[in-house]
Amino acid sequence: MTVFTNDEAGTVLAGEKLGKSLKPGAVVAIYGQLGAGKTAFVRGLAKGLRIDACVSSPTFTIVNEYDGVIPLFHFDMYRLNGENELFDVGWDDYLDRGGICAVEWSEHTPGAFPPETITVRIETLGDDNRKLEITIC
Repeated sequence: MTVFTNDEAGTVLAGEKLGKSLKPGAVVAIYGQLGAGKTAFVRGLAKGLRIDACVSSPTFTIVNEYDGVIPLFHFDMYRLNGENELFDVGWDDYLDRGGICAVEWSEHTPGAFPPETITVRIETLGDDNRKLEITIC
């Protein structure tokens, strides 16, 4: 599915729509350059999951947890150097907890994702315009 947005609110809305359809245990791998809107998309996921929280990038903490009927585990792999470091922070445990794992900078840990992972590729088209390629396996 391809979605075009022309502002941050549109990127949040795209995330919200996906969030409403997610089942416990889903993994969402998000790809995009710096400033593409990855965290805005995750804010939308949280909204779709009916999580009322201030979602921020977990760049320095690696993962932020948000409580909800289905919890959201928001990862940022920017500072990691591969899958081994991800497993060191308990990746397997998060996968087993039945929440949604939303992962920014997924290209840093390509071998860590289960086969049924949903991928979201965000491309900057200029100014606030974005192209989101969402692949649901």
